[in-house]
Amino acid sequence: MASLLERSGISFSPHQIEQLWTYHQLLREFNPELNLTRIHNFDGMVLKLYVDSILPGLLMELPSPLLDLGTGPGMPGIPLKIANPGLEVLLAEGRQKRVAFLETVSGRMKMNGLRIIGRGIASDFDLPVSGVITRAVESLADTLSRIQGCLAKDGLAIFMKGPHCDAEIQEALARFSREYQLLEDRAYQIPHTSNDRRLVVFRRLDEPLWVVKAEAMKRHSSRKIESEQNDLFKDLKKLLTSRGVKKQERALVSGAKQVAEILRDFPEQCEAWISAGEQSPPPPEAPSHLAWLQVAPALFGILDTFGTNSPLLLVHPKPILPWSPEDGLPEGCTVLVPFQDPENVGVVIRSAVALGAGRIILLEESAHPYHPKALRASGGAVLRAVLLQGPSLRDLPEDLPIVPLSSEGTDIRSFRFPQRFGLLPGIEGPGLPAHWRRLAVAIPIEAGVESLNAATATAIALYVWHVLPGPTHEPVLPGLQP
Repeated sequence: MASLLERSGISFSPHQIEQLWTYHQLLREFNPELNLTRIHNFDGMVLKLYVDSILPGLLMELPSPLLDLGTGPGMPGIPLKIANPGLEVLLAEGRQKRVAFLETVSGRMKMNGLRIIGRGIASDFDLPVSGVITRAVESLADTLSRIQGCLAKDGLAIFMKGPHCDAEIQEALARFSREYQLLEDRAYQIPHTSNDRRLVVFRRLDEPLWVVKAEAMKRHSSRKIESEQNDLFKDLKKLLTSRGVKKQERALVSGAKQVAEILRDFPEQCEAWISAGEQSPPPPEAPSHLAWLQVAPALFGILDTFGTNSPLLLVHPKPILPWSPEDGLPEGCTVLVPFQDPENVGVVIRSAVALGAGRIILLEESAHPYHPKALRASGGAVLRAVLLQGPSLRDLPEDLPIVPLSSEGTDIRSFRFPQRFGLLPGIEGPGLPAHWRRLAVAIPIEAGVESLNAATATAIALYVWHVLPGPTHEPVLPGLQP
C-alpha cells in the first residue's frame, strides 16, 4: 500500500499507513454483507478508491469543516481525513447500514475531528460548513440546491466528476448564476490508471439559510404557531372566507411572485410573513415592522389553499370607501362589479387596472375583492385599484350613465363610448335585469356558444374602450349624452 501511494505522489507516515490499512481491512471485512464497493482487486482499491479520494487535497487547499456528501462507505472523507489530520470532516450518509459501518470505522480508528451525520442532506440541513465534497452521481445543480442550507458564504462545493460533465456545469451556472461562481474546472488522471477525472469547484456567493434565519430573528418579531387551537391561527384561518376578510380587514396573499411584488410595492400594508416552520425567513429587504409567523407545516398547509408551498403574506388593505349613485361617476370608465365568484372579481379588477379604468365599484352582490381567490386572480392588482362599495344591482338608478354588457344588445363594435360612464356586466348565470338588457351592448360570438364568461366579456369590453377607435354609430341610452 505504501509503495502504491508513493508511486502516486502521496507520502504517508507509518501512522497514516496504519490508519489507511485499518480502514482497508474493515472495508474488506464488511463488503460481502453490505456491498460497499464493487472494486475487489487490491491495486484497484488503493488507486481507484483511496488515491482517488486523496487527490483533491493535493490539487487544492481544502476548507474545514468539510462535509462529505453521500459518503457511502466513507469516501472521499476518510482517506482525506487520514491524509489531512487537521481537517474536520463530516461524513453524511442516509443509508442506515452504511451509517453503522461508518460508526464502526470511527470507533476503531479513533480519529479526532471525524463526525458522522446519519441522514440524507437536503436544503433544510443547516449545520454550518465551509466546504462540501462529493463523488456522488447526482447532477451538479441538484447538489448545489441540496447544500443551500449549510454551505457558508464563500464556502466551496467540490465535485469529483468524470470527464464528460460540461452540460452539468452549464446547467448549474444557469440555475445558480447569483448564488454560485465557478472557481475551478481542472482535468486530471488517477495515476497508473486510465481513469480521467474532473475537479469542479464552485464558490458560494450568497448567505446560507442559517445566516439568513439568524438575521431575520434579529430584525423581526417572531412567533411559532403549533396548535390548531391557537387564537392567531384561528384568525388566520377565518381569512380564507369573505366574511373573515371583511370582519378583520386583513387578507392572505399567496404565490411567491405575488408575495414578492406586494412586499416590494406595498410594504406599509404588509403585516406578517407566514412560513411553514422556520425554513423560509423573511427576505433581507423586508421591512422591520413585518412579523414572522412560523406555522407548523401541517397547519401551514391549511392556510396554503393553493398548494404554493411558499410563504404567505398577511396584509391590511386600505378601507373600501362607500359610493352612492348621488356621487356620480368621474370621467373615463368606472367598472361596476356584481360578480359572486371571487375569481371573477379578481380577474375583472386585474383587467380594469391594466386597461385604465379609473374606479371599480363593488356592488352589494359582489364577492369580497380580498378573498384569497380574488386576490390571487387579480395578480395583486387589487392593491393598485381604486375600490368603492356600492349599492345592490337592483338599486342602480336608470338615469346613471351606464353601459350595460350582456349577451344580447347592440354590437360593441358599432358603439362609441362616452367620456364618462359605468360599465355594468351581469351576474354570473342570471345576467342583468330586463330593463338593463334592453339597453345593453354585446360582444359578438359564434353561433352555438351561449355566452362568454362574465369576467372575460368585461375584459374584452374594456379593451374595446381602451384601444379601438370609436365607431360611427352610437345608440342613445338613458343617462348617456352624445
